Amino acid sequence: MDRLNLLSFSPFRLNRLATEFSNALAADYARFGIDIPEWRVLATLGQHDEPRSAAYVVRCTRTHKSRISRAVSHLIELALVERQESGDDRREIMLQLTDEGRATYAELVPILLAREAKLLSGFSEAQRRDFERLLEVLEGSLGLVRTRER
Repeated sequence: MDRLNLLSFSPFRLNRLATEFSNALAADYARFGIDIPEWRVLATLGQHDEPRSAAYVVRCTRTHKSRISRAVSHLIELALVERQESGDDRREIMLQLTDEGRATYAELVPILLAREAKLLSGFSEAQRRDFERLLEVLEGSLGLVRTRER
């Protein structure tokens, strides 16, 4: 019978790393009264000047639509996100950051980028490029090709 060493199993290792990193970042979000799914909404909307749909946020973040819906509701309560009706399809609600949401996003981004830089500081420049390339290969193999849309 084959045995699996969980600590050597790549999916487990990736998940464990992602969980630890997300938990470390959660302390940064908590200062703003938001959690991980709420940050994902804020970050996804913050990349764009134009409104985006909740379905777009779900596709980008791979977070269940019910969690995104709850996150959006809380962000609206915090006045960080606002809803708009879509001109094309009234059933589709479009989302965008409010001025306060943009200010929160602008304040959080440097903090999170610094934390990312610290995490990756053990890599040489070549290792960092290899790491990025390998992540893209894994994302592509799972159908998670990064959007180049800015």
